[in-house]
Amino acid sequence: MAIEMPTRRYTAGIQEFDNIRERNLIYVDKTDLIYNMTQESQFVFLSRPRRFGKTLLCTTLKCYFQGRKELFKGLAIEKLETEWKKYPVLHFNLSLCKNQYNIQGIVDELNLQVANYEELYGRNEAEPTPGKRFAGVMKRAYEQTGLKCVVILDEYDAPLLDVLDEPEKLAEVRKIMQEFYQPLKACETYEHFVFITGITKFSQLSILSTLNNITNITMLPQYSAICGITVDEALDVFKSDIQVLAETYKCSEDEMVEKLKAMYDGYKFSKNSPDIFNPFSLTMALKNRMLDSYWFGSGTPTYLFTQMKRLGTDVLSLENTTASASEFDAPTENMETVLPLLYQSGYLTIKDYDFNTNQYVLDFPNAEVRVGFMRNLLPVVAQKASTLMATNTVANIYTSLQKEDIDSALQYMKAFLASVPYLEHGNSQLGNLTTLEAFYETIVYVIFSLMNTYVRTQVKSANGRSDIVMFVKDTVYVFELKINGTAHEALDQINSKGYMIPYEASKKKVVKVGVAFSKETRTIKDWVVE
Repeated sequence: MAIEMPTRRYTAGIQEFDNIRERNLIYVDKTDLIYNMTQESQFVFLSRPRRFGKTLLCTTLKCYFQGRKELFKGLAIEKLETEWKKYPVLHFNLSLCKNQYNIQGIVDELNLQVANYEELYGRNEAEPTPGKRFAGVMKRAYEQTGLKCVVILDEYDAPLLDVLDEPEKLAEVRKIMQEFYQPLKACETYEHFVFITGITKFSQLSILSTLNNITNITMLPQYSAICGITVDEALDVFKSDIQVLAETYKCSEDEMVEKLKAMYDGYKFSKNSPDIFNPFSLTMALKNRMLDSYWFGSGTPTYLFTQMKRLGTDVLSLENTTASASEFDAPTENMETVLPLLYQSGYLTIKDYDFNTNQYVLDFPNAEVRVGFMRNLLPVVAQKASTLMATNTVANIYTSLQKEDIDSALQYMKAFLASVPYLEHGNSQLGNLTTLEAFYETIVYVIFSLMNTYVRTQVKSANGRSDIVMFVKDTVYVFELKINGTAHEALDQINSKGYMIPYEASKKKVVKVGVAFSKETRTIKDWVVE
């Protein structure tokens, strides 16, 4: 029997709080956290990945400080706030400074946004720059209203990330943004509350280096869920939607919850953080009644792969990597590895924390991110190899394995590797794959990783780490890869190290596969199956 679905109006892609409340769209209540945050600190910084609800948080703060009590009816903050003062709120969306053709375009956009508030509080022609105009507006707003200003800077680092791979232009943009942000320190007398969001941390930028008492809540456990949707919130707010999606996929509600968690959940933003869904992807899946890759579909991380190349990233080391907080949460301009950018941008997240060693374990948060990341990475690693052929190869390998035809799967892999252009001087576009061995190991790793739901790589066991373990229907495949060795040597390693032992207790059939690669042909040489 089909479930009768009530009219549900989703917020996916809508970031204005007043628009959401006035149109009676679904809203996951975060206002208790918002109230606590505004009471505890005067200057607050929060870093979260893109499409994670930062702008919605900013517009919620804007409406709150504007005293628009009617918008918060029925929400947690309604019982917490008693005064509802109407502060002058200066809200700047710095993402609008991206994709400018020249430096002057950024200056023009900043001036345009300041001008919106000059219409309310007046303009002094002696203030020639965006920063000076910003300071003047704060001063006049305070003098005219008798209340200090609330300043909200959304995506403060967007203009900088836009030119991260252009050092000269980055230096110019940095100067412009420093001048614009400088009044935050100089005008503290006129500021009631300052809230700053972004993806990364540019510590040398005056916004973070001159505000002496700024509180960075990015990794504070009590604010882990201020953006995003926890599992409990999803089960409470979206229960009927999950039921409908389960019916669409002909599975139980519990099974659908597990599918959604595997696809979109898994983010952690502190040592004790609950698992958190990507809010954009989850609501899009429920709205469209289809599991798909929504986060990567809304933007590709081109700047990320540029930095991976510059820093010589070892792609094989990204899963279950261990790092101290200073390593993976370092300021962007001081990073020595790509870990800070991967973490702050949401491609890696906290999976575990060791209180004894103060070490974090980082990994891909979920299937959507892992597969999307690998799909974007494959053309970079394989250089001029056909992207269409790569996509077809992945599909064909998966289909073959579903039929338990391992020979066909490896034939498809062999054909694809043979199509990859020869690596001149042994250097790939990531800059660190200095040998043919590392190059092809990485390509194989990326291709298998594209089948995230069905494959695990670098799986630890008591006596070592198997290269690939693949779960297909009633079969577990244990792979060992050898470059300039033999397939039989690879198979012997599986047996001698006991890579298959953890799976022998299950009811599934265990298949061991040794694969050898040829340095001369630059593809798979042979394989042996046991």
